[in-house]
Amino acid sequence: MDYEIIHLPKEKWKGTVIPIKYTTDKYYDVSVNKTYNGFSVEMEKKKFTELLSRDISGKLYEDHWENAYAWGVIANDELIAAMETDQELWSNRIRITELWVSERYQKHGIGHTLIEIAKEQARRERRRAVILETQSCNANAIDFYLHEGFILIGMDTCCYKNNDLERKEVRLEFGWLQEEKKKLNDKDIEIRMETEDDWYDAELMTQRAFWNKHHLGCDEHYLVHKIRHHEDYLPELSRIAVKNGQVVGCIMYTKSRIVDGEDTHGIITFGPLCVEPKWQGYGVGEMLLRETMSLAANKGYKGIVIFGEPDYYPGIGFKTCDNFNITTSDGRNFDAFMAIELAEGSLKGIKGKFHYSEVFDNLPKEEVEEFNKRFPKLQKLKFPGQWD
Repeated sequence: MDYEIIHLPKEKWKGTVIPIKYTTDKYYDVSVNKTYNGFSVEMEKKKFTELLSRDISGKLYEDHWENAYAWGVIANDELIAAMETDQELWSNRIRITELWVSERYQKHGIGHTLIEIAKEQARRERRRAVILETQSCNANAIDFYLHEGFILIGMDTCCYKNNDLERKEVRLEFGWLQEEKKKLNDKDIEIRMETEDDWYDAELMTQRAFWNKHHLGCDEHYLVHKIRHHEDYLPELSRIAVKNGQVVGCIMYTKSRIVDGEDTHGIITFGPLCVEPKWQGYGVGEMLLRETMSLAANKGYKGIVIFGEPDYYPGIGFKTCDNFNITTSDGRNFDAFMAIELAEGSLKGIKGKFHYSEVFDNLPKEEVEEFNKRFPKLQKLKFPGQWD
């Protein structure tokens, strides 16, 4: 079936009723028993003697969800499914606050797709888990969440009424937990120069790494393609990361400059630096960066200036450019504008305005869309924190 997933902005959709209803003939019977050494909790799937119906409809963007963000599924100009998440900042988790698929459109994989979006949000924001609430009498929902990789993480036996255990309607908390990632080393990853045979795989990996990260879709994979053919490209510094014969990361270097009046200082920058989503968090990006920084230092380059993630690069030694009396070309400084010296004091005496290669400015949208036809089609989705 054909449908489109869109962001449901708060200013338009706040207060919209999500009509969640269900009928079930099964439930998970919860029992909590005091034992000599503590407590025992058991859950067993059983059948009701008669059908149970529940209406648990909610509304989008309730005031108590301070960081809510909602998606909707549209088919034939009709809202047929929706999901809302909230960033639980104090515990670094994502909570699914609403999840609904119209009964007519169930069993088409829409619920799975929405759950995958929540998991993707957690990965992007480096949240440690996705959590949600359901009821012990909603057996179909429980079975669905278990199938999606969620586990039981807790319960509240008097959430709705004081006799929830007797009514067989206990609040259950389920969670999908991010796996703990062990850092890879040079025995796991090969860092090497790129060959022409690697070009498509590196571009495809870059597309997956940046897709929907900063805005709808991405253009970084096209940038990789353009850089290779530009006079400012530094292939002697650029590298790819390979695991089991697959390109899982890359870093591309280009010439740039710092201008101070009539004085111009050569400098270098990198970008994109990216890693296949599956292998993000395993230290691949840091391996690429540290090896190429060493290469650049050995070739006599004084420093690197970048626009990058302020939560990541300071851990590798980057500092904001105001520490080096360097500004952007229009005289600004901000957290994402950073530099690093490649030898102690190597940027001392270099000051002025930073200018990156013109290749970064030559990415027309129509060319990007045409370039996208070379790769498997990916869906453009809005996520919290995108630039547009």
